[in-house]
Amino acid sequence: MFRFIGSVLGAIFTAITLGIVFGALVLGAVFWMYSRDLPSHDSLAQYTPPTISRIYNGEGQVIDEFAHERRIFVPVEEIPDLVKNAFISAEDKNFYTHQGYDPRGITAAIVEAVQTRGATVRGASTITQQVAKNFLLSSDRTAERKIKEIILATRLNSSLSKDKVLELYMNEIFLGQNSYGVAAAAQTYFNKSLSDLDPAEAAVLASMPQAPSRYNPATNGERLTQRRDYVLREMRQNGYIDDAQMEASLAEPLRSVQTGDYEPYREALPPRSYFSDEIRRQLSRDFGEQQFFGGGLSVRATVDPELQADAAAALREGLEKLDRSKGVWRGSRVTLPPEVLGSEDDWRPALSAAAVPRDIPGWHPAVVLEAGATATLGIEDVEGTGTVPASDVTWARKLTANGSLGPRADEASDLVAVGDVVLVRESGDAWSLRQVPEVQGGFMAMDVNSGRVLAMQGGFSYQDSSFNRATQAQRQPGSSFKPFIYAAALDRGMTPATIIVDAPIEVNTPQGLWTPQNASGRYYGPTPMRVGIEQSRNLMTVRLAQEIGMDTVAQYAERFGVYAPMRQFLANALGAQETTLMKMVSAYAMFANGGQRVEPTLVDRVQDRFGRTVYRHDQRTCTNCGSATLPGGQAPEIQANNDQIMDPITAYQLTSMMQGVVQRGSGSGVHLPVPVAGKTGTTNDAKDVWFIGYTSNIVAGCYIGYDQPRSLGRSAFGGTLCVPVFQEFMEKAVARFGGTDFKVPPGGYFMKIDRFSGARLPDSASGPNVISEYFRDGIEPQFGNAVDGGFVMGENLPMFAPGETEDSQAVTTSTGERRVIPRENAGFGTLSSGGLY
Repeated sequence: MFRFIGSVLGAIFTAITLGIVFGALVLGAVFWMYSRDLPSHDSLAQYTPPTISRIYNGEGQVIDEFAHERRIFVPVEEIPDLVKNAFISAEDKNFYTHQGYDPRGITAAIVEAVQTRGATVRGASTITQQVAKNFLLSSDRTAERKIKEIILATRLNSSLSKDKVLELYMNEIFLGQNSYGVAAAAQTYFNKSLSDLDPAEAAVLASMPQAPSRYNPATNGERLTQRRDYVLREMRQNGYIDDAQMEASLAEPLRSVQTGDYEPYREALPPRSYFSDEIRRQLSRDFGEQQFFGGGLSVRATVDPELQADAAAALREGLEKLDRSKGVWRGSRVTLPPEVLGSEDDWRPALSAAAVPRDIPGWHPAVVLEAGATATLGIEDVEGTGTVPASDVTWARKLTANGSLGPRADEASDLVAVGDVVLVRESGDAWSLRQVPEVQGGFMAMDVNSGRVLAMQGGFSYQDSSFNRATQAQRQPGSSFKPFIYAAALDRGMTPATIIVDAPIEVNTPQGLWTPQNASGRYYGPTPMRVGIEQSRNLMTVRLAQEIGMDTVAQYAERFGVYAPMRQFLANALGAQETTLMKMVSAYAMFANGGQRVEPTLVDRVQDRFGRTVYRHDQRTCTNCGSATLPGGQAPEIQANNDQIMDPITAYQLTSMMQGVVQRGSGSGVHLPVPVAGKTGTTNDAKDVWFIGYTSNIVAGCYIGYDQPRSLGRSAFGGTLCVPVFQEFMEKAVARFGGTDFKVPPGGYFMKIDRFSGARLPDSASGPNVISEYFRDGIEPQFGNAVDGGFVMGENLPMFAPGETEDSQAVTTSTGERRVIPRENAGFGTLSSGGLY
């Protein structure tokens, strides 16, 4: 009997043993089979995850950031133990003791899920397994993927330290709200750094990996609180917090950015601007989009925050005054449905979601709650209600359904209706209606010596339109292009006193007879070159371009970066070919600095995630900066090493003539305490108006026009619209940075000239007609000869007396002043600005 029982037990033991051996062999074969083609895990030791690229201003403040995956990489030694322990308690309590996978943890998770009928589900994968899955495998829910995950986890456990695995996990894990990694999530949910988190907040973050969408604080606060409390109890059970900390944390209400308890991190940053977006555009092109959005670049921008604010304010003021002078009310064209207007709790969220710009200082979105003689408003971020009085609307008329203008408004209801979303600005005890102008423009300012862009505004509001009119808008520069023709002529041996014939021209073209005109329709006969640019004479400019050759003009325009290439049509001498404001401002900087090439830049330096400089704009060298001491009175010697693309004497002569534009010509609205030169531009039908001017250290330019080109009106000139913008900005810029006389280069001499006739005057001469011109050594001005460009000057033309200026027009500027402006339209004659030959 005992022998029989013994044989049965022996058979059972043998069967079990064989089963175990066979099962082990099968299991080993399965693991061997799946381990053959697994991806290499060696790269994880040098893994550099995609991280946020940040843009800083010159004061070291973050002004913008860009990322496809919002991640801030933090080395494991800089992650507080509290945060590490929260994630270990929530995801893998045996992390520091298992070999990559945790049989006990898997068993415990299964048992707990069964006991609670699925109410509590603990993750069965270890942190090491999650790293293997997230980095090396797909997220397929299959047994095959699970086997591969376990194999890779054991390999990772043997090749990487526990801390390295934890670093990979805590920087890679997705935690909702486009936040990757614990540092970005701490900002997203609490606007805090990791070191500032308390146990309850650390537990909230540790609750997220399981299902971020199910634990949104705003929409699933109760579920998230339950999960947070579970993590806190696990932390206490594992000895990471004590009873007092646990009880205090459990008693805390759920607080987050999403529930309105903390200010969002993004709101601490300035609104995205034309400046930072242009950096994004340029660096994405230069470094590649993947590197820019994921390379963790630190970008030091050239922007001066104070000047940028001044530039934006000056351009907005000019555009708004022009818009209000036209007297047309368009509004925002956004309305709220009637059902949300009855309660403040309803209209405030609806107004917050309304798509209107919020980046205009002093302006607020509002919704019209009542409309009659006055309008009652609900205003974003302002308690109670506000009122728009009837007196505020009398400037405007509303467009009718057929596009015509209705009668001038007498009361608020003539312009707005209940439910309309409007923009308003506080005005005393009331509010004033505002709207984004239909006419747009661009403005930028640059250091003339380094090319550093100090300020750039590409339109009225970036949030309304991100199209950058300073860098992307291709527009006709009109008369602001003329200095390049005069520069080419000066380099060919002419002088500011050279006489040029101002008389009619006729040119046969394939499109017909081209008869360019002065804007006044008058002719002034032989006139000095200086007067030609000061009074913006079109006929003199065309004759001069014909004399020196459009091929020479094209070479100059291309050398200065205005065109690439320039089409050699004679009409392009009047600025008919399109270019950008940035190119024009950059070219004028080379006039200001004595003819040295400068490359415009919005970026001083770019560093990679490791702090290595990968781009630096300033390539200047200091010859004596390495000395321990310098002799008394000696300053560091900086060598620019820039190419000289224009003769310094030519640059000075041209600058002197453009000082005359400001003193006596179409730029006479500029009044600064330092010397300033510049040139206006107004194209045919005033579709584009310009002014570009400079002091000894700063060049700034303004362009204004409709995005779909059409006339700005009969009183629109560069001198009436852009000059006030330039003046407003440069007053503040000069107050900060000053300015000096323009540097006189060696190699020349001064001679007094009658600026009306070009005749030489004695050294003792004085009076309004006397100008001291600078001539090159060895060049004697040729008095009595005139440049006609090969065009014959007709007889018996109605010429005007020496000293008589162009026909002028008295206009009201955007600042409300009355000013006499010389007419200076490009005047393409019988051909439109687009019908060139």
